[in-house]
Amino acid sequence: AQTVTQPQPQESVQETGTVTLDCTYSTSESGYYLFWYKQPPSGEMVFIIRQYAYEQQNATNDRYSVNFQKEAKSFSLRISDSQLEDAALYFCAYSGAQ
Repeated sequence: AQTVTQPQPQESVQETGTVTLDCTYSTSESGYYLFWYKQPPSGEMVFIIRQYAYEQQNATNDRYSVNFQKEAKSFSLRISDSQLEDAALYFCAYSGAQ
């Protein structure tokens, strides 16, 4: 079984500057995907970024980047130049590669 854990599963980003959100997971699989989504006040879930387990380079998408540590099973999201539009609830997710 796979589990995903966030210290604060619903973390709202409101301040400006650089923000880091932490996520850890557990799995016995070697190939998988990890995702970050955000849910703004309007309610829809918005895809932010995806990391494949076998990719050596950390994924980036505009102001978003991840720090993926496969051995430590850690997958943190970094939001640079945080803006008011980033005020939302953030969720990390896991998916098997099959």
